[in-house]
Amino acid sequence: MNLHEYQAKALLAEYGIPVPSGRPAFSVDEALEAADELGGDSWVVKAQIHAGGRGKAGGVKKVFGRDALEKTAGDLLGTRLVTHQTGPAGQPVKRLLVELPSVVLHELYLACLMDRALERVVVIASSAGGMDIETIAAKHPEKILRAVADPVAGLQAYQCREIGFALGLKDKQIAALSRLMLSLYHLFCARDLGLVEINPLAVVADGELIALDAKIQVDDNALFRQKALEELHDASQDDPKEHKAHEIGLSYVALDGNIGCMVNGAGLAMATMDLIKLHGGAPANFLDVGGGTTADKVAEAFKLILSDTNVKAILVNIFGGIVRCDLIAEGIIKAVKEVGITIPVVVRLEGTNVDKGRALLKGSGLKITAADSLTDAAKLVVTAAKK
Repeated sequence: MNLHEYQAKALLAEYGIPVPSGRPAFSVDEALEAADELGGDSWVVKAQIHAGGRGKAGGVKKVFGRDALEKTAGDLLGTRLVTHQTGPAGQPVKRLLVELPSVVLHELYLACLMDRALERVVVIASSAGGMDIETIAAKHPEKILRAVADPVAGLQAYQCREIGFALGLKDKQIAALSRLMLSLYHLFCARDLGLVEINPLAVVADGELIALDAKIQVDDNALFRQKALEELHDASQDDPKEHKAHEIGLSYVALDGNIGCMVNGAGLAMATMDLIKLHGGAPANFLDVGGGTTADKVAEAFKLILSDTNVKAILVNIFGGIVRCDLIAEGIIKAVKEVGITIPVVVRLEGTNVDKGRALLKGSGLKITAADSLTDAAKLVVTAAKK
């Protein structure tokens, strides 16, 4: 789950990490009220969406005077901001962050994340702040600095000082960075985060460090014990299909292809999409209906897949372990009749009572093709989608 910048900065401030003075605004009037509370005669107005690249797309602007603030807020609110991370549809702008500007001497990059290869929490830093970290890693790998936290002892002060020296910081700046890095690590662990990114981390005029921008991702699997963070979720930033799937208890991720996939089990779903790609097709989604799927859940899954107008064929790949294949087949037949599917549907069943399940599908009289193997199913559905 992603947080907006203003939410992320509030969390950073809670753990003692310096951030600029700012206020969120949901309307033009609130933006003007925020400016009055902050004081000054110039402000930075930032569109709040779950994507990077906002500055290049016109979503971050420095304004002078209330008239300019009012116009900028009005121009941004209610629009869809398109960046290199949003895709052509963009993301809706329903919130703004109004901040006081900072005098920046130098920009750094700092992040805390899980390195799954090392199975450790890692802090990454770079002197090339303000740039995409992927660009830095590709063109200037020597500028990527890492500190690996011990799973028992945690991140150590000496590791923070080493990063500070490597970044070229001096005296009290190194002490400030050490405090900031330790606070960042504490935040990451205490709030079950998947990523905390400060880019840029600015060295400001008085020599202090301040988080000019922040990105936080929360581990979805830990939301049951992070209720306060779960309440910060902004559903307007979600793909509508993914949001609907979450409401009905399905694991769904929208993709760019034209073959809808319905599978029980995440690993089997990944293998299914791989085989579709292998045989020249493109999956339109990842959809895991779960091990104990029911006819009603299958019907909801079909509706979800068909809400994507790009889908030209559907592949259902079910392993009947917890639920028998004949019951699954009955559910599929019921769902196809209920939803009124007109595009080709290829079904591959395997597991308990598989022969009964396949017989039910073949005798249904519906536009359902039963496949004997996963490879056969992938080939059939790719051919059907192309036709």
